[in-house]
Amino acid sequence: MIRLDGRNRYEIWDQSHTVLKLYEERAKAVAEEMTCAAQAAYLLEEISDAGDSLLDIGCGTGYFFHSLIKRKMYLEYWGLDACEKFISLGKKILPDFGLSSDRLICGRLEDLNSRVDHILCMNVLSNLDNIHRPLERFLRMARKSVILRESISECSNFSYVVDKYLNSVEPLRVHVNTYSSSEIDDLGREHGFSCEFVQDWRTKGEPELVIDYPHYWQFVILQPNVGSSND
Repeated sequence: MIRLDGRNRYEIWDQSHTVLKLYEERAKAVAEEMTCAAQAAYLLEEISDAGDSLLDIGCGTGYFFHSLIKRKMYLEYWGLDACEKFISLGKKILPDFGLSSDRLICGRLEDLNSRVDHILCMNVLSNLDNIHRPLERFLRMARKSVILRESISECSNFSYVVDKYLNSVEPLRVHVNTYSSSEIDDLGREHGFSCEFVQDWRTKGEPELVIDYPHYWQFVILQPNVGSSND
């Protein structure tokens, strides 16, 4: 018998009760705001206008919406996440804070086919097999900017390791990748975007252990070059 329910069995984001509880608390605005969320809001504030559309890819429960409202940034917020548990929680909680449930979408970034002003993606691509395909999709979709926070260094490093912090009864592996800054810059330039790397506020250029593996967090701001057509 051929079954198509493998994602629920092997997807790591569905296998952590701790993460689910934390994301629920963030959606309810009872957990402390992440430093990276505060920094992302600061970077967006510098380059966005009221009414601009923002797609938060890998949004979890959509808790970045609170970072916008806290700063009176009135963007058209949309959130996308492949984890149905996260999106269901966000749809249940965030309407009480002013976000319509239809602004949170359960889906895979591979299926995206839209145009938005800004794309935000934090702490997601480092856990995928590679950055090239999703980043290229983002650059095709974004009118004004793509903002990433990922593990970035001078050289790429790819690992596929067991995540020992999951609740799964069987060992599940996850990509823990660090991407080359020059490759990101090259791909941005190929699509007519300038690329700026910004030091992460919290880690200040130092590696951080996540599931016992070093991550070299940096923000990247990609914006269309002056005179380039990205409409």
